[in-house]
Amino acid sequence: MKKFATMSLQSFLLLSLFTIFSTIPITSSTPPSLSYSDHCSSTVPESNPTIPDYKIYPHLQSPFSYFHGGDGLLTTTTTTTTTSTTTTNFSQFSFNPHKYISFEPTKHIFKTNTNGVYKIEAYLHFQSTNDYYHSRYGRYFNDSRSSVKFLLNGFLSEKSGKICMVGSAKNLNFHAVLKLNYVMNPAIVDSLISGSFVSLSSSTDSNYFKPVSILGFSETSNYKYSGESGNGCDSGIDFPIDQSLSLPPRMFCSSQRRIDAVLKYKNECNSSTKKKNCTVLVDGIEYLPRVMSMDSIQCSEDERKVRFLIQFGNGSYMGYNQPFEPNSTLVAEASWDETERQLCIVACRVLKDDHVGDCSIRMSFKYPALWSIKNREGIVGQIWTNKTVDEEGYFNKIMFGSYENNMVGVSGLRYNYTQMERVRKSCPMNNNNPVKRKGERYPEANSYDMRLHNMRIKDSKAKNAWGYAYPLLVGDESYEDNSVVMFSSGRYESEMEAKRSYTGPVNISYAISIYAISSLTNFSSKPLDILQISAEGVYDEETGNLCMVGCTKLSKDDQRSKTESMDCEVVVKFQYQPINSKNGGQIKGTIKSTRKETDPLYFAQLEVSASTYYTEDARNSIWRMDLEIAMVLISNTLACVFVVLQIFYVRKNPGLLPLASLVMLVILVFGHMIPLVLNFETLFLGKRDRRSQLLRSGGWFEVNEVMVRIVTMVAFLLQFRLLQLTWSARLGGENNQKASWVAEKKALFVSIPLYIVGVLVALFLNLRNNKSDNTMYSSYGAAATIVVHQQNSLWGALKSYGGLVLDGFLFPQILLNMFRISGEKPLSCSFYIGTTFIRLLPHAYDLYRAHNYAREQFEESYIYANPSADYYSTAWDVGISCGGVAFAIIIYLQQRFGGRFFLPRRFREAEAVYEKVPVVSSE
Repeated sequence: MKKFATMSLQSFLLLSLFTIFSTIPITSSTPPSLSYSDHCSSTVPESNPTIPDYKIYPHLQSPFSYFHGGDGLLTTTTTTTTTSTTTTNFSQFSFNPHKYISFEPTKHIFKTNTNGVYKIEAYLHFQSTNDYYHSRYGRYFNDSRSSVKFLLNGFLSEKSGKICMVGSAKNLNFHAVLKLNYVMNPAIVDSLISGSFVSLSSSTDSNYFKPVSILGFSETSNYKYSGESGNGCDSGIDFPIDQSLSLPPRMFCSSQRRIDAVLKYKNECNSSTKKKNCTVLVDGIEYLPRVMSMDSIQCSEDERKVRFLIQFGNGSYMGYNQPFEPNSTLVAEASWDETERQLCIVACRVLKDDHVGDCSIRMSFKYPALWSIKNREGIVGQIWTNKTVDEEGYFNKIMFGSYENNMVGVSGLRYNYTQMERVRKSCPMNNNNPVKRKGERYPEANSYDMRLHNMRIKDSKAKNAWGYAYPLLVGDESYEDNSVVMFSSGRYESEMEAKRSYTGPVNISYAISIYAISSLTNFSSKPLDILQISAEGVYDEETGNLCMVGCTKLSKDDQRSKTESMDCEVVVKFQYQPINSKNGGQIKGTIKSTRKETDPLYFAQLEVSASTYYTEDARNSIWRMDLEIAMVLISNTLACVFVVLQIFYVRKNPGLLPLASLVMLVILVFGHMIPLVLNFETLFLGKRDRRSQLLRSGGWFEVNEVMVRIVTMVAFLLQFRLLQLTWSARLGGENNQKASWVAEKKALFVSIPLYIVGVLVALFLNLRNNKSDNTMYSSYGAAATIVVHQQNSLWGALKSYGGLVLDGFLFPQILLNMFRISGEKPLSCSFYIGTTFIRLLPHAYDLYRAHNYAREQFEESYIYANPSADYYSTAWDVGISCGGVAFAIIIYLQQRFGGRFFLPRRFREAEAVYEKVPVVSSE
């Protein structure tokens, strides 16, 4: 009867819920009609498809195609102004710098009954790239929708150059119509693609989005170069041909992918406002552009011709995600003139009616073949117009050059060392008897190790800045061409080392950049926050000593002109560490001014330091990581074997099963479970920065990662099975298990306070040690960084202490044996001795590693004996090893002579008496 009442109640509840939900109106927007004829018949009439034709393949190239509007389509925050019509004038707004669009037809393209009309299917992809970014301490996501892809179907007309398509977004209830103006065989004047994308939903519908305006370019084999650029440059650059580099075969397109340049105006143009006849930009742009970027839309290696999208900006640098401003953008095509060794360019403006026109702009540039400390531009060029002074749009000739120290990837560059006499006076070296310790080896001048990626700069008042430095040329050869880095094998380096002989210091040139320079007391009055130093000098491979004379460029308000002055009264010194040093260390250096203290350009000496991690260390680390992967596999496999032997042992002796410590078994279970829960953070690389990628050894690493996961999971399951068997035996209901429960509680009451005290001591020592680190972070004003650093440090302290507890896993069993005053043998020798060996082996390996590898390693490179998962140092390794062996010996003696064998005889006699007392049944 009770069961029937329960079933009736359940039926009543189900019926009630069904009734309630059936009465609630379900509001869903009915998909609008996607009939092609309803929306596109007036643009491109529908026609019946016949046969496939893959020759027609129009598309929009994503990096050079942009969209505006579409509020509600991508739920990202934008600052652009939207319009309510589809005929937007592109000269009235700027595109979001992070919003791109791509149009990619599928292979479903057919001819139709109408000549010149094709039926096409395509994907239209909207994306925004500003919703995901990396941080030093993790990854952060924006919950907004940053990408939408539509599948469209429609028709294309070659004659009218129109495309009209309708379709829906995948997994979203968006429906829209696309209309594009597309020329199948474009030239420079009709290479611009424009169009609109309009929602077919009602404006009151939740799936409605505002109209989208599209502007872009396509890379097509049907593009027709005008030939004007191939006729040679009307006004050549005043630069000797014999000092210009030629482009070797098959290097033309690679050298044209991206060119960044700084514009140089005549003195009368260098003011805060635009002067007449000074700028290449049209009216409406009030600033005088300072920088220019040239992005290759498409390139022909055989013809040596290229199409450019040229953009101008008012800042000191243009990144790769620039706002698309039609008024400050040129569309250009160029061809290489081998006779004059220069690139000749014809450029056109983007007009207000979304077309390309006014192709009166000319440009040309060359690649200088000779650099010096005062001239390190990768390209030099000019911009002019073929209009007369009286014509609208005329401007004076504008010079431009690439950023300082910008290597453009063209081989054959040479360097003219002009400051070597001053270097010899400022940097005396003993070439005959170099100061060198026996057996030490220092980086080669043309090796990757000469780069300093993380310089820390400090002044006399402990103010901090940071920067980087890298060589440009070594002797007369480009550093980039000679810096061969091979991490998987040391054969190349070994061969070079065998052929190497000391020939004295080598000439070398450097580029040094110091950021946050205003934080230094001596540079508080500098208008720029970046200090660029061009340096040249000598490097001694026998001693690791680098000494150079440096020059800084001085220019008011960051406005570059021909009258720029340079301060070359700077001496830079670096002392590199030996590449075979086992103690790690840091590269030390100084940057100082040789001027008098009364000179306005004088600054106090700057101290420089940088962490050392050479390619040889990276190569050794890869070998070490492979070894550690093998050790992890072996250790986990042995753990499985020892647990299996213990399970067999207690099955043969079931009466011993309840005598094992549950606390000990729980500790061992957590020891295998935590790496699985934390996704092997303590075993594998969790950070994907440049250094961790450097140390990864391809697919072999991922294969071993899977193997370790599997073996660790097996060890966890076996250990958990042993815990389950012990727990079940304790709950068997037998009266003789009461003594085990009482002893377990006593052992727990003793061990837990000790563990808690240990945690508090570990956290206290960790907080005290991190005070100096927080002071360093505070000097940069990074409060949020301090908080994250403290959290990571506390978590690391807890993990290390957890490893220590796991090392002493036998401690709870020792206590249990004492309180139970029993001389039984619940643990097999293979189990407690083998498990102790597994826990102590990492500490023995750490002692070996400390003497054979640099102590300073990347945290994410440790796979076995990870310092963040236990206490590792010479003192800890010896102490923990001695403690682990002592615990194993105590267990052996307890199981042979009794749990209290080490106590006086009268206490051990009590143990024997206790065992003779009969157990009274509760019945």
